[in-house]
Amino acid sequence: MSTYVYGITAVSHTLPEGLTGVGDPAREVRVLEAGELAAVVSDAPEDLRPKRRELLAHQNVLSEAGTGGCVLPMRFGSVAPDDNAVTAVLQERAEHYQERLAALDERVEYNIKATHVEEAVLHHVMAESPEIRSLAESNRSSGGGSYENKIQLGELVAAAVKDKEAEDARTLESALEPAADAVSVGPESTGWLANISFLVPQDSAEEFLAAVERVRRELPHLEVRINGPLPPYSFVEPGPAEPAGAAAGGADAGLG
Repeated sequence: MSTYVYGITAVSHTLPEGLTGVGDPAREVRVLEAGELAAVVSDAPEDLRPKRRELLAHQNVLSEAGTGGCVLPMRFGSVAPDDNAVTAVLQERAEHYQERLAALDERVEYNIKATHVEEAVLHHVMAESPEIRSLAESNRSSGGGSYENKIQLGELVAAAVKDKEAEDARTLESALEPAADAVSVGPESTGWLANISFLVPQDSAEEFLAAVERVRRELPHLEVRINGPLPPYSFVEPGPAEPAGAAAGGADAGLG
């Protein structure tokens, strides 16, 4: 039977008794030891899907396991062929995991996503581009402008908005980076101009949240969404197991 991996911790770490994880019925959580490291695992259910119940079960195991010390979280759907495959990777990557446990101890992840407020960013673009203002005014004066002029204006605005997205993503990262220990830029995705994770000491969380509020005040044309505190998923890889692909939601599955 394949092995579902929730996270990695020190072998001295004690887990709560009776902990259960993913699956229906929920699989019993156990520990695999390898030298100074331990993996928090269970048997992997067949046909695992990223349903809310399973996502919450994965998150709950990490939350409960993390009460006694640092746990390196694996993403939902991380499955290894068997227990031996897990312990083999723990031994092979022991130095890396021990370094990560030290670096991530008492730290959490905050994920920041940002989009433009459409009307506000168009106002910025118009204000900052004489060419766009001139063409827009010319089109208005001529009753809307020719088809070619409308296309030209649309292309100019789209290019300016794209440039503004890149500029604001850099500004957002620069503004929040001083309040964090590390930064991980997530993959680009439709709908977000920025998708950035920050590693924050637990005792500095209020300072980081205050920095986010300053950004919101200083950049009111941005809609800034914050998700956290989270286990520091973005600062762990590589792990001892591969996400179970589409069947398990892949490495990007999560609670949103």
